[in-house]
Amino acid sequence: MSEAIETPERRAFYDKIDKKNLTPLWSVLSNLITPEPRSAAQAFHWKFDEIREAMIEAGGLITAKEAERRVLILENPGLRGKSSITTSLYAGVQLVLPGEVAPAHRHSQSALRFILQGANAHTTVGGERTRMNVGDFIITPSNSWHDHGNESSEPIFWLDGLDVPIVSMLDASFAEPWNSDEQPVTKPEGDSLARFGANLLPVDMKVRNTTSPIFNYPYARTREALEAMRRAQEWDPCHGLKMRYSNPETGDHAMPTIGAFIQLLPKGFATSRYRATDATVFSVVEGTGRTTIGDRTFDWKPQDIFVAPSWHPVIHEADSDAVLFSFSDRPVQEKLGLYREDRGNA
Repeated sequence: MSEAIETPERRAFYDKIDKKNLTPLWSVLSNLITPEPRSAAQAFHWKFDEIREAMIEAGGLITAKEAERRVLILENPGLRGKSSITTSLYAGVQLVLPGEVAPAHRHSQSALRFILQGANAHTTVGGERTRMNVGDFIITPSNSWHDHGNESSEPIFWLDGLDVPIVSMLDASFAEPWNSDEQPVTKPEGDSLARFGANLLPVDMKVRNTTSPIFNYPYARTREALEAMRRAQEWDPCHGLKMRYSNPETGDHAMPTIGAFIQLLPKGFATSRYRATDATVFSVVEGTGRTTIGDRTFDWKPQDIFVAPSWHPVIHEADSDAVLFSFSDRPVQEKLGLYREDRGNA
């Protein structure tokens, strides 16, 4: 779509109607409806060693209680000032030091936690407490009370992913604090996984939630499943072995606005060129390798984080057996009929 030529008469008309808060569509149409996705987001790679150093310094400057959440936001270099890693999603790395509590609160935004480093700290969601260990994928559903604590002797770090930009765009944000630092624990630890995590559901269970009733998907179980599936040798040329975390009630994505995925790339595997409309955040769990996004190549190792913007071609290469966690807004795009992928055919 090409823009209409501007003439003195047209310019005078535009100036006149501007005072009435009117704008001619034909002057901006080519920027509103584009032939392909056009985003300011850029491919970028955050090295965990650098994040960790900055977070430990932050830990000496502000407490978890004073900050409410001691987090360093992963700002996409093309979206600085917007607290976004993609146009639709927020990401940050959170630190809780030994003996600290990140106070209880709730908010409209849905959140995921992916544990990067540390062990045996905890999060409590809706009255149930769960341990946090490396590789665990943990969900905080919209409007659920949640707090975090660290009784271990080592700091714990995790990746936060939230749908903040989506909720902000819809003007639907609410937040409130609990009346104490920690909410009461009202359910036994492991209750949700026992009820819903073994291909079993309570007999009279009615589907109520778009968010999975399981809120901790332990990495030990995830890794065991990947290893079992490896034996089938059914490698997808674009993904290796890639699975999505699901809601056992519905079979849909585990979260309504954020899709979460785990993939295994065997040593020496190089994926075919792939691109999709869902800008994707990757976190390295195991292994080393590199990813080429457009014309940029990033060498990665465990705990590193990188982002691939919408419709940018992606190629992964694994130097050793590698596991990548990732998340995107794919559930939203699928429900709106907007999701599109290209498996190297264009």
